[in-house]
Amino acid sequence: MVRLFGFGAGLVFVIALLVAAVLPRDAVPEDPIKKIHLYPRDAQWQHDGPMGLGVFGTFDRAQLQRGFQVYKEVCSACHGMNQIAFRNLSALGFSDAEVKALARSKEVPSINPQTGEPATRPALPSDRFPDPFPNETTARLANNNALPPDLSLIVKARPDGQRYVYSLLTGYDKAPPKGFETPAGLHFNPYFHSVNIAMARPLNDGQIEYADGTKATTDQMAKDVTAFLRWASEPELEVRRQTGVATMIFLAILTLLAYLTYRKVWAGVKH
Repeated sequence: MVRLFGFGAGLVFVIALLVAAVLPRDAVPEDPIKKIHLYPRDAQWQHDGPMGLGVFGTFDRAQLQRGFQVYKEVCSACHGMNQIAFRNLSALGFSDAEVKALARSKEVPSINPQTGEPATRPALPSDRFPDPFPNETTARLANNNALPPDLSLIVKARPDGQRYVYSLLTGYDKAPPKGFETPAGLHFNPYFHSVNIAMARPLNDGQIEYADGTKATTDQMAKDVTAFLRWASEPELEVRRQTGVATMIFLAILTLLAYLTYRKVWAGVKH
């Protein structure tokens, strides 16, 4: 009797599985955001190298300095870069005096040695870029409850990050499709994952005056600051590429010498 009951239960289970496999599934409504969301635009920078291979690409120092200027005058109001120290800016072509001046222009948290109370002091080249807000709560209160991300590693933290950042900064010109409503307090940008972003358009033509006289269009500023953020995410990129190329040349020469040695050693041996 027990076996018969077990067989019956198993049969019912098998029939249920067969019915579930045969019956058509309910149609899953398509996410409307997928129809609106756009993948990053194609763009090239000098450090991408010939044909975008990146092997021999080097950073354009003038572009990096312009990108830092865009970050300093626009982005730093909301976004920190706590992985970068002021002394790292010497890699962009700034002199020691310029680095010290840039550091002194910012205040960093400190402790009053006389009273032990919290205080501030001018930054030193060894200090990292200070955060624009003292804590997360203050940052959210100032940005409609959105937390501005730290930009130190933003290019590495996003898929296809370099083109993503560039596309995001230049994507505010695109109007939402007919019938799509952007919630209050948000802004439409088809390159953002949810197409609704809390950050208002940060760049506008002629917004800053470049020190080298380059025309500050939205596209130019977006490319420049993206290049700077690419450098910030991998300051050692050029050294790593140079090391890789030198290693490949060394291995090629070593392989050639090994082959010539093989031919010399076995030259008099008949097969």
